[in-house]
Amino acid sequence: MVSAAEQMAANTSWAALGKATDLRNRILFTLALLIVYRLGTWIPVPGIDGVALREFMDSAASGLGGILSMFTGGALGRMGIFALGIMPYISASIIVQLLSSMVPSLEQLKKEGEQGRKKINQYTRFGTVALATVQAYGLAVSLEAGDLATDPGLFFRFSTLITLVGGTMFLMWLGEQITARGIGNGISLIIFVGIVAELPAALAQFLASGRSGAISPAVIVGVIVMVVAVIAFVVFMERALRKIHIQYPRRQVGMKMYDGGSSHLPVKVNPAGVIPAIFASSLLLLPTTISTFSGAQTGPVMSTILAYFGPGQPLYLLFFVSMVVFFAYFYTFNVSFKPEDVADNLKNQNGFVPGIRPGKRTAEYLEYVVNRVLVLGAGYLAAVTILPEILRGQFAIPFYFGGTSVLIVVSVTMDTIQQVQSHLLAHQYEGLIEKSQLRGKSKKRGKKGAARR
Repeated sequence: MVSAAEQMAANTSWAALGKATDLRNRILFTLALLIVYRLGTWIPVPGIDGVALREFMDSAASGLGGILSMFTGGALGRMGIFALGIMPYISASIIVQLLSSMVPSLEQLKKEGEQGRKKINQYTRFGTVALATVQAYGLAVSLEAGDLATDPGLFFRFSTLITLVGGTMFLMWLGEQITARGIGNGISLIIFVGIVAELPAALAQFLASGRSGAISPAVIVGVIVMVVAVIAFVVFMERALRKIHIQYPRRQVGMKMYDGGSSHLPVKVNPAGVIPAIFASSLLLLPTTISTFSGAQTGPVMSTILAYFGPGQPLYLLFFVSMVVFFAYFYTFNVSFKPEDVADNLKNQNGFVPGIRPGKRTAEYLEYVVNRVLVLGAGYLAAVTILPEILRGQFAIPFYFGGTSVLIVVSVTMDTIQQVQSHLLAHQYEGLIEKSQLRGKSKKRGKKGAARR
């Protein structure tokens, strides 16, 4: 039986967007801030030799064709003020979330409501500054080592450090503003726009390789079919749910007895989202990115690591799959879905799973169900991320056709569309409430007029 809310959501048309003034303003605000972000990726860091940088990127773009270049929307390749992108903030937020599930004092902050959330956000900002400072200094030193600085020295390092850290903090502020006053998740949308903005150039390069004969037409058609199939598979799996039946007992209010209701607890097949793929990719591509700017100064240890853990190598693929599966389980049970907390919330709301005792037994049952569901979720994440990596290594396909980028684009698109539909549904509810109030007033006026007659 379809509920009234689901039926109303199905009947919601996009033509109602013109009437929803608040939603339209949110969308325009989001687009304006995203345009500001794209403009910032083209503003260069002072003291960079543009000609040498362009030649360097043409000859050594393999290391930068990875996760960092994808997150920065090409700003790292142009050495713009947003060269670090939003990655320090993502890393800091993941670290703080993981620590908050293991450190009792941080876990207590999460339970203190709005005040605790502000404190955790403050710790995340401090962590972002620390990570961005370390990465910016390392990048400045690497630029000097690669002879890409016009005037190397202490002043160049300091100015690069201030510029890159300031750019990351500004991006963090943009993301928070989009989340609070715009539509969708601001951080995810910044990553999404960075990927989509560089997609036409990657597609043109891929097709140019086909015209030159470097890639056969069969491979081009196969890649297009693969991308469409991966998108359809990601959409299907991201919408897949395991519904756990929840029953509520009968309750008595005054002299009336109300029947108990029932509902479902939805458990997503992939509760962790794109976090495992992002975290695993960033860790595995870190040695390649460091060595790219180091150039000839790469030591024997780094050379050995690159030989065995470079993109496309068997150990790289093996560890990539292992880390994706590990982070899928670790992030799910420590951040996104805690069986103990869910069981306590059900117990406080007098809800229970039929045949399962509330409390500890319910937590054990939920952990059992999520463990089995995550076998599919982790396998799905590993397959989506690793299959394009294998094909990319075999046929020299650009990174933007990789599984991680497709996963991020599809997930963010689905989440943003869902939020837009939620705003449209709320606007439709408000219209129905206003109509019912007007009808109620007209009926009262009719009754008063009849009484006067």
